[in-house]
Amino acid sequence: MSTQNNNTRNIDPEKVTAERLNGYAALFGCIALVGAYATTGQIIPGFV
Repeated sequence: MSTQNNNTRNIDPEKVTAERLNGYAALFGCIALVGAYATTGQIIPGFV
């Protein structure tokens, strides 16, 4: 005898949007880090 447990989770669209924007910001930061390192050779330009 099998019992199906259909627990559906409702995720707020605002949370999905916030997490997506957070991911985009993190990716942009990583790309900026690689670009700064490629052009100057320093991880934080101007900081010793």
